[in-house]
Amino acid sequence: MRGISDINGYSDGNLRSHRLPGPCGARTCINDKNTAPHDVAMRKYDLVCFDMDGVLTDIRSSWCWIHRCLDVDNEESYRLFCEGAIDEPEFIMRDVSLWKTVEPRIGHRDLIRHFRSIPLIGGIQETVACLKGNGMKCVIISGGIDIAARMIAAEFGFDDSQAVELVADDEGVLTGEGIRHVKLSDKGGNVRHFIEKYGTTRERTVSIGNSFTDIPMFENSGMSIAFNPVDPCTEAAATHVVRSDNISDVLDHILEETCPVR
Repeated sequence: MRGISDINGYSDGNLRSHRLPGPCGARTCINDKNTAPHDVAMRKYDLVCFDMDGVLTDIRSSWCWIHRCLDVDNEESYRLFCEGAIDEPEFIMRDVSLWKTVEPRIGHRDLIRHFRSIPLIGGIQETVACLKGNGMKCVIISGGIDIAARMIAAEFGFDDSQAVELVADDEGVLTGEGIRHVKLSDKGGNVRHFIEKYGTTRERTVSIGNSFTDIPMFENSGMSIAFNPVDPCTEAAATHVVRSDNISDVLDHILEETCPVR
């Protein structure tokens, strides 16, 4: 288990992308540096969409990580949301209000500080490097907090990410409002967005998730992987099921008809 290393280049609430140096791991399928990535005709997929919370993080959600860091409990709001008594914007507002009982002026910088130690699943660097080395785009689609998604994307070389953006005022303090670039009820719309952005098709897209909110991603993909699924409906909806403490185990399915030499 590991966390996100310090992200350099943070200024006025913005994160600048950077990538980790060094080798990509023993199982990777990256070609020699003088060799171009596999031609499109040699691979089955062009795009791999990852959920973040519970798939890339070794914790239920990025929201829960902030709750844990601040030693607060949102179970009542979570219950009301699951029962349909409150909507997603109200759920976000309640979470931020809860944080402010501990850190009244909590802002983006504080979230970055907390997310530097969020536990991550093993094998992210190896997996992204292998997929990209074979010419595939890798993106994060999450109902979690976008700062965490952008930090993970920057550190491990994902091509893009979409998550929930928490709004801050002119002084950088969270207002309680959220811009939902991802709606939990329709994450499939984000898959379609990336399919269009990268000029590919549903059949050449893979989605990886762990809960029922990821099923719309599965339905908009040619292949789906339930990674450590938390409910039976997610497992039933997926093409494959992988239970592991290392995300690189999904490569066995994605590269089965893509990479001739493992």
